[in-house]
Amino acid sequence: MTRTNWAAFTAAAPELAHTAQERFAPYRHHVLATLRKDGSPRTSGLEVQFLDGQLRFGMMPDSVKALDLLRDPRFALQANPGEGTAMGGTGDIRISGRAYEVTDPAVKGPYAREVEPPEGPFHLFRTELTEVVRTYVEDDTYLVVESWRPGGPVRTVKRT
Repeated sequence: MTRTNWAAFTAAAPELAHTAQERFAPYRHHVLATLRKDGSPRTSGLEVQFLDGQLRFGMMPDSVKALDLLRDPRFALQANPGEGTAMGGTGDIRISGRAYEVTDPAVKGPYAREVEPPEGPFHLFRTELTEVVRTYVEDDTYLVVESWRPGGPVRTVKRT
């Protein structure tokens, strides 16, 4: 399966990338799905950062979600849906991919200065995207699904 970073996704699908970042911006916490040792899913709250062309996750040392990703890098991330039951103007955004730990102090240092995590050690993960999906309602009539995978165009499907 082809994977790519956030900067490459932004170059390939700038409108969808912009909409995705806008959807993540209003809320601090989002939902991360990882895989437990037995393969069952685990969901956790997570703060995300879009920095230097990367989608990055910072986590407390030895948190269960960090341990899950260290064992199996596959993840799914869903933007906080916000208040109420409506999807809002930008709809629902889901990102899938793989997350890999960054240990290089030359990367972790600037990240820590920008994000200001709690004092002490932390896990930092960079992501490689395998899919980005936006779902929204158009004209109170259509359910619209926009999806992108590395190497391909944005595909749009409308359902009534």
